Parts: sequence; C-alpha cells; structure tokens
Amino acid sequence: MSKIYLTTAIPYVNGAPHIGHALDYLLADTYARYEKGKGNEVRLQAGTDEHGNKIYKKAEELGVDTKQYVDDNSKKFQDFIKKLGVENTDYIRTTDEAHKNRCQEIWKRIESHIYKNSYEGWYCEGCERFVTDKEYQENNGTCPDHNKPYQKLSEENYYFRIADFKDQIKNAIESRELEILPDFRAKEMLKLLEDSPDVSISRPKEQLSWGVPVPGDESQVMYVWIDALSNYITVLGYPDQDISEWWPAAAQFVGKDILRFHSIIWPAMLLALGLPLPKRIVSHGFVLSNGQKMSKSIGNVVDPIEVLESKGLPAFRYYFLRHADTFSDSDFTWDKYNEAYNNELANDLGNLVQRLANLCKKQDLAGLKFDPVRDSEYDKTMDEFYFSRAFDYVWSKVQDLNKEIDEKKPWELNKFPERHDELVTVLTSLAEKLLQVAYLLEPFLPETAKAIESVFTAEKILPPATPLFPKN
Repeated sequence: MSKIYLTTAIPYVNGAPHIGHALDYLLADTYARYEKGKGNEVRLQAGTDEHGNKIYKKAEELGVDTKQYVDDNSKKFQDFIKKLGVENTDYIRTTDEAHKNRCQEIWKRIESHIYKNSYEGWYCEGCERFVTDKEYQENNGTCPDHNKPYQKLSEENYYFRIADFKDQIKNAIESRELEILPDFRAKEMLKLLEDSPDVSISRPKEQLSWGVPVPGDESQVMYVWIDALSNYITVLGYPDQDISEWWPAAAQFVGKDILRFHSIIWPAMLLALGLPLPKRIVSHGFVLSNGQKMSKSIGNVVDPIEVLESKGLPAFRYYFLRHADTFSDSDFTWDKYNEAYNNELANDLGNLVQRLANLCKKQDLAGLKFDPVRDSEYDKTMDEFYFSRAFDYVWSKVQDLNKEIDEKKPWELNKFPERHDELVTVLTSLAEKLLQVAYLLEPFLPETAKAIESVFTAEKILPPATPLFPKN
C-alpha cells in the first residue's frame, strides 16, 4: 500500500466558489478515489487564501471585520467542497495561527536566497502581482483578466532570487522529475522560466497590512507567494514535523492561469528548503460559457450551485468530468447540460439499469457476488491523469452493454421454457458486466456506482423504485 498526497489550489476568498474551483476539486477527488480503489492511503488537501489588500478593502467596503469576512467566505468553500461529494482530508486557511508561524519559519530557512531592493514599475491589484515592462506593453497597460489599468508603484520590498534555481527547475521539468501535464504546458513553462525575474515576496506594511509579518522586519508584510504556496506543506505540519511520509505530492491540481507560479516560484521555494519537488502538476483549462470566457461584465457567469441544484450531484460530476476535457478549455451551455443528462445519463445508463434489473426480477434472480477486476486500459488512462478520456472509455462499455442487450434479446429467450438456463446465463453475464462498469465509474460517480451495486448485489435483484436519472 502506498501513501498518496494530492493538493488543490487554494482560492482567494473575495468571491464565491466558481466552476474553475469545482474542476480542481473534482479532478483531485476522482484521482483520490481511484487510488483508494487500488488500496492506497490518500490525503487530499484543500483550503483558502485569506490575506491581501483585496480582502482587507472588500471587508472595509462592506463595513465588516476582516476576520469575520474571511471566516464567512472560507465556510462557503468548505460547504461547496461537501456539496461536490469531495472526500477532503486536510483543510487549511492561511489565517490559521499554525500556518502563519510556519510561514515565518520557512522565510527564515530560505533567507539566504532573499534580498531587499527598491521597485519601481507596474502592479495589478486584481492579480496581486507585479508585471514586467514587456507584459505591460503586450497588454497595452491593462490587465486582460481584470480589465483594469496596471498601477505604477515605487516601493522597497524583499525579493526571492529565482535565478538561483532556474537551471535545477529546467532540468527537473525536462527530465520529468517534475512532470507538468499536459505536455504542451511544460513547454510553455520552460519558455516562461527563461525570462522569469526574481519575485517580490513582501510589501511595505502601509501598503499591505492584512498578512503575515516578515520575521525580523515589522515594516514589511509577506506577499502572497511565501504565504499562499507554502500551504501545501504547512498543512502537513512542515517545518515542525517530518513530512517525508507524504511529501512529495503525487499530484497538484491547478488551473492553467496559475500554473506559472506553481511551476517556477513553488519549485524554487522547495529547492531553497531542500525539499523534493512534487511528482507532477496537473493543469486544467477553463470552462467557457457559450464559447466565451466567463465574465461578470459580460454577464455570462455560470453559478455552480445553480447547476448542482438543477439535476443533482451525479449529473454535475458527470458533465464536468466527462464533457469538460481534463486538459483543454471546454464549453458549458444549459442546452448541452440538459442534453447530456437526458440522452446519456438517463437514456444510456439510467435506462440500462432499469431494464436489466426488471429482466432479472422477472426471473427471480438473486443478487450476485461480484469481485471487480482491474482494467489495464482504464488504469493506463487514469495514471496519465486524462480523466475525461478514461470516462469516455467507461461510457463506451455502457453503450456496449446496451447493444448487447438488444442483440441477445433476453425477452425473446423468455418465451421458450427450455432455454431458461441460457436466459439466466445471459442475464447474469450482463449484470456482472454492469457491476464492472459501476466499479470503473466509482471515482467519477460514487453515488451512482453505489446505487448500481446495491441493486445487483442485493438478496433479490429489484429495479430502483425511482429511476436513477428521471428524465426532465
């Protein structure tokens, strides 16, 4: 049995959970369930990033205490994770005292790679990061993500010397010691690494008051990187505890928009600490709305809670794990969602369970004792973290079962008493294949897999009182 540690990106708590957060959680949960199905022990981290100017200003604007504001918003994410059926084992908040103390110790341990310097240049408050002159020019002075002009700043900050680790990071990515998925993203990161500057890791206290104080310099507050990125190891107890039992992470799941920080700054921090790099970083694309990036200004933001409540959790997991490509941008429309539910979940799977259970009931068949078997093609795709493709493979087996029922026509066999044994053999074989499908479905649709198993392994096989996926 192996120990598997998985992480998700910690969202900033100045807004409600969105579809991108759901993808992080669903992908990590799917892989966690897959590994647990192989008998491995898994820890799955999640949490919230709760420091910074945007938080402080938003709380001030609302007239509420900053701590109360982050408490309330962090709970929204914890509730969201539960609604998604994610089996989260470790939850961290960057306002936790233990995390803040550990961040300060981490700062001290990498101090030989930190220096103080004056900065004059461009900053995006929405991204909470500094941008180079080149990036400023390429974007015509406006952040493309927040549609706001960059600010001109002049201040003295502490910097983390990325240059000390560029060669090691490059070698790690190229040798796949640090595997970045998909492969084309690894090439993008190598190109970004070439021009990556040293990174500011503090702000003057008068500019950023809501954060972790820099140890030994009360005039400065830690900027996002040391504070937020460290969560992946502070939640394990580092540096107070030995984390070698769980670290390095088997996989860290992030959106493509924050991959650069996890592929450059984060590895540099780990190398400075003398810790191994994560085994891989899995980067997913965006979910578009009607072919466009979701934006409040456009008014096309899809509320994941509304989607969840419209047809239930299995339908939500089904769509975003199968129809949202694991690695590329995907599209959501309500028409596509309804079509996937009615034509695939209800027709292909729900109807299959219902009619096969009915056929078994008519023959008074007892439930099966079933031992699942590993599927090498499925395992290979799951081990490549290409979950949408693995889900397609499982769905092909659902469709094959529907074809097999139509070809073998058990209802015809039932007309001939002398062929009863043959009929029982056919139905038993079909039920065993469906149980195997349920076994492969479990990482994706745990509720549905359990429901199918309960139908065909019960003392007597009876169809569900209510179809698994009633059409609507």
